[in-house]
Amino acid sequence: MAKPEKPLTGEALVKEVCRRIRIARSYWDAHNNAACRGERERALALYNTLTKEQKDKIPQQLRVWLRYRSEKYFGAHRTPPKSKRKAK
Repeated sequence: MAKPEKPLTGEALVKEVCRRIRIARSYWDAHNNAACRGERERALALYNTLTKEQKDKIPQQLRVWLRYRSEKYFGAHRTPPKSKRKAK
């Protein structure tokens, strides 16, 4: 088992948020919506812990995708994903 890691702070936290947004975007480009949704949720949770100065360090293209474009497709107003199991 892996050791529990210390919570990220400072530049490491900003770098991790950028990494997670890029991963979510790559899943989006590959049309893998379930994986994209999960990564986006993780990125958004980390993003919401950042200070204003730290948020400004994230490239604008990534911030826009995370907050606006992806909200259009994954927002609360959208129908949640269905189970892959078939009903009998």
